[in-house]
Amino acid sequence: MSFIDRVDPELVHAVDLMPAERYIAIWEDPPKARQMTEDFHRAMAKTLPPSDVTIEETLIAGPDCDIPIVIYQPPNPGPRGGLLWMHGGGYIVGTARADGHGIGFAEHAGCTVVSVDYRLAPESTYKESIADCFAALNWMAHNAGELGIDAGRLAIGGGSAGGGLTAGLAHYNRDHGGPELKLQLLIYPMIDDTHDTPSGHEITHPTVWHRKVSFEAWKMYLGDEYGTDQVSPYAAATRATDLSRLPPAFVTVGMLDLFRDENIDYAQRLMAAGVPTDLQVYPGMIHGAEMSAPDAAVSRRMRRDYCDAVKRAIG
Repeated sequence: MSFIDRVDPELVHAVDLMPAERYIAIWEDPPKARQMTEDFHRAMAKTLPPSDVTIEETLIAGPDCDIPIVIYQPPNPGPRGGLLWMHGGGYIVGTARADGHGIGFAEHAGCTVVSVDYRLAPESTYKESIADCFAALNWMAHNAGELGIDAGRLAIGGGSAGGGLTAGLAHYNRDHGGPELKLQLLIYPMIDDTHDTPSGHEITHPTVWHRKVSFEAWKMYLGDEYGTDQVSPYAAATRATDLSRLPPAFVTVGMLDLFRDENIDYAQRLMAAGVPTDLQVYPGMIHGAEMSAPDAAVSRRMRRDYCDAVKRAIG
């Protein structure tokens, strides 16, 4: 059975929403890929319904440069839970202005969402990206009162590369004495630089996130560590040997996602380490389709499930 034949019928039209040229540009011309991605996200944002969530863009002090962030505030009074959101994009593209997710979590869970514009590869490596996210997390905790956040109800989350950063940040935060976290939300996280799994070899379709583009992204993100046995778990969480004392996890992935097997394995390892973990796998689902094909039944189910996870943890 072909790849297309296995895709949920309501998602087939989403397979080719991103042209193959965009994935090629990710490694050949990152600025072009960023512009193509930004154009797509702006078009998607125009389809969002009206919302009472307020959106503010600002800068905060980072370890060695200012970090742009976007703050999504629901209309309900504080103190609220706080979610640090890390956008996807293979560590190469994407921006903090992730309105679909920011508004969605703020509305559904009644929480404040801070979306961080972490530094991207190839101009930077994971070391700068994780430092930016850790700085934003600490800024949230230190400014909780001003943001209307209950500092005892903090969560981190992201999709794809943002999910990978979330997993890495959970380790980094534990190891560097950061704030207590109620949840790490891992939405089809990009966490394994080897992709040596059945799904890691299986997903090669040119207009979805596939094996070749993923390896090219990892090369840029890891820098000199790529292809060695020295890759940090802060970059690729599957490299971690100690998964104890991490925050509770919600892991979600589609059956037709390149990251399926690495995500399932990581969730099982979290469980074995005693970390409360919820794992959800969706038949017929491709990478990122819950946002690119939002009206499909499986898309609505996936979004509802991970938004409910945030609501249970910090709502």
